[in-house]
Order: sequence, then C-alpha cells, then structure tokens
Amino acid sequence: MSISARYPSTKNIGAGTLPAARITDPQWLAHRYDPGHDAVHLIAADRAMRSAATFLTDEFLPTATAPVVVPRQQAIAMIPRIDPVHFIFHSAYCCSTLLAQILDRAGLASTLKEPLILNDLVGWRHRGGNPAQVADRLDSALTLLSRAFVPGEAVIVKPSNVVNALAPTMMTLRPEAHAVLLYAPLRVFLTSIARKGMWGRLWVRELLAKQLADGMVDLGFAPEDYFRLTDLQVAAVGWIAQADLFEALASRFPGRVRSLQSETLLAAPRPALAALCTLFGLADDPATIDALAASDAFGRNAKDGKAYRAADRTREQIDGAAFHAEEIDKVLVWAEAVARGAGVALDPPAPLLD
Repeated sequence: MSISARYPSTKNIGAGTLPAARITDPQWLAHRYDPGHDAVHLIAADRAMRSAATFLTDEFLPTATAPVVVPRQQAIAMIPRIDPVHFIFHSAYCCSTLLAQILDRAGLASTLKEPLILNDLVGWRHRGGNPAQVADRLDSALTLLSRAFVPGEAVIVKPSNVVNALAPTMMTLRPEAHAVLLYAPLRVFLTSIARKGMWGRLWVRELLAKQLADGMVDLGFAPEDYFRLTDLQVAAVGWIAQADLFEALASRFPGRVRSLQSETLLAAPRPALAALCTLFGLADDPATIDALAASDAFGRNAKDGKAYRAADRTREQIDGAAFHAEEIDKVLVWAEAVARGAGVALDPPAPLLD
C-alpha cells in the first residue's frame, strides 16, 4: 500500500466550534493525520461500516471524503476515556484480517483493521519527520483509536504490515498492551505472492523499499544487491526482515508478545482463540470461545466476503505451489541460507500454543 501525503480538501473546523460529542463518540474514527497542520481527520464510521470494510482506508469507507478536521491537541483533550488496547502485528497474507473480523464482537472487543492514520505516520517518518515528534503523534493516534464502542471492551488494532517498524514504539507507549505476531510459513507466503502475479510481485518490492527506509533489513546485502534479486527473492527478504523484527519483539517484551502461525490458527481455531482471549484479557469462558470458533468468517474470504472454505484455500495453495514449484523451491533453499547466515529463526519464539 502506498503512503500518500495528500489529504481530502475540507474546511478546517476548530474544536471550539465542533460539538464535543463528535470527538468523544467512538463512532467518529480518527482516520488521517496531517502533520503540516498538526490536525486529525475524523470520519463517522460505526461498527457496521467498519465490519463491512476490508481495511479502514479511503477505498472502503464511504464517509472518508467528508472528514471533520480537528486540531490534534484539542481532540486529545476531549477524550473522556481510553479503553485497553492490544495489537495484531502480521507479516501479510496470513489470515490477520480474518482474525480481526472474528474478534470484533459487541461486549468483547472492537477491532481496527489497518487504520490509515498509522500509515500516515509512517509516511511522515519516511519524508523526514522528526522521530520524537512521530512518536508523540503516534501516542496521540493510539489514544484516539483506543475508544471501544462499548465501555470496557478492548480495542484490538491490526496495523498494516508497513507499520511494523513502529511496533516496538507502540508496545513501549502502551505498557499494558499485549500483541500477537501472526505470520504465514515462508513457503505459504511465497506461494501466495507467486499466485497473485504481477501485482503481488510489485507489492513485495514496494514493501521492501519501505522496510529499507525503516532500517529493518540487516541481512548482509549491499544496496546494489537488491536489484539483482528475483521477485520471490525480494519477497523472501521482506519476510525474513519481519521475522527478525518479530523475534526482537518477543525477546524485548517477554510475556506480552506471543507468536502464532496462520496454519495453526486454521487447523486449531478453538485453542488458538482461547489463548488469544487470555492474552488480550478478553472473556475466555467456554461459551464465548465456542461462538468465536464457530464464526461464519471462517467460511468467507476475509478480503471480499465471498464463500471461501478451508478446502478452497488448500486447493489454491496446491495449485499455486505446483505451477510455481521450481521457483518457490529454489528461493526457499536460498532464503533459508540467508536467514541462517543472519541468525534469524524462521519461526519466531514465544508461540501462543506450545
């Protein structure tokens, strides 16, 4: 996903003329941050709209073109409460959207799928934003996002994986927060990228460019080496960089961060969801876990809502792996050697399910 510095043209409404209820009401989503004016764009987005949206981005939010613009500090001053916040950090194409959909239940948790305001902060950072100011605005963004629809609900934020470099800062800013590190095995990830054709291959190159800008990649390559890599080698480098970050997060925040493989979530949804509820401090009684494990989200494509069963996913993986078998096999051997040389484990520590 590209990170644009452009914002919708709108009248800047100061908080002094804006009804306070619009800021305090959790239905008003903190959608964008404009560093040039130190202003926050709020849009009306109730639980139903957020649930229907694949991601909390302009493309999926009908109200995104009509924001109310509020000075950041005044918006923060009007927040009446901050609910518990936790995170789903992910490596992409690993069922993270599915997991966010399942956990979004009234009285249990309000989930935020890739809120765009966090991407704005990454974009500002890449354009030379002062690190201390970026961290301060990140703190503000988390405060504005940490407003559940029902008082006492936890807010579970699933940032875009282009935001992963800010994960250590987010965990530091919110010392009570817990996080799950969700990832697909490298072979499964490479197969997903290969199946997506040109757009998947362009996406991994864009991701690697952002990871390099964030200083996330330390695998022994010279800058010119990246131009010599194939698309799937680039995909593998980006995946290894995220695995390296996940290992560092688990080591830096012991007890607060656990890892979960996508295939484990799909193969053992009930124990995985029970462990997640415990990690996030959510209700973990048998009835709640049964309801989560029986969610109809397991039978839909998380991106477009169409029917999509486990057998469909397995068939696509088999077909994709067979069609691209030679390339995937060679890149996998190469990537394992790269990870081994850099001391990066292919499975992060602290698994959610032992």
